[in-house]
Amino acid sequence: MQKIIQEAYQEILNKNYEKAFQLYTQLSEAEEATSFYYLGFLYFNGFGVERDVDEAYKLYMKSAIREVPLAQFEVALMLENGDGCEQNFSESAFWYEESAKRGNIDAFNNLAVLFKEGLGVEQDYKKAFILFKKSADAGNPQAQFNIGAMYDQGLGCDVSQEKAIEYCRLSAHNGHQKAKELMFRMQLDGTVAF
Repeated sequence: MQKIIQEAYQEILNKNYEKAFQLYTQLSEAEEATSFYYLGFLYFNGFGVERDVDEAYKLYMKSAIREVPLAQFEVALMLENGDGCEQNFSESAFWYEESAKRGNIDAFNNLAVLFKEGLGVEQDYKKAFILFKKSADAGNPQAQFNIGAMYDQGLGCDVSQEKAIEYCRLSAHNGHQKAKELMFRMQLDGTVAF
């Protein structure tokens, strides 16, 4: 089975989506956990199969309940946006947390957004700050930008323009477009405004 898993993944990398779909379908018949994730990916994007967001959600969920962190993240994202399912922020928070427990740095960032905004969870700036920081320190450019904004506004932490600029600079260095624009504006007029 491991050989088929590697072959299927290589077909995705090679953008031979029809062949990847066939192989992942074969793996899913053997209940291989990641196969449901990749089938969901193919359905969600319409790669090698007609796009079907509802089917993608079902397949991601099959993988998520089998503790595949990327699938848990995708389920959370779909629940947050109402793609292929009814929008449900509290369920989204649950799946982001499950994915984060398994080390997904993007899940820490997205869960932090829910805590910052009070979507599906009680608004908690300190918890949002802690989650953003974990994701930012692990290299997530969006979280680096978000933690900079938290420092700038003193949300869940003391105000620190120095740390706000430090994280914004790091985010820009890692390719975050909004951070790049902010750093450029700061160089022009010396102001920082998130």
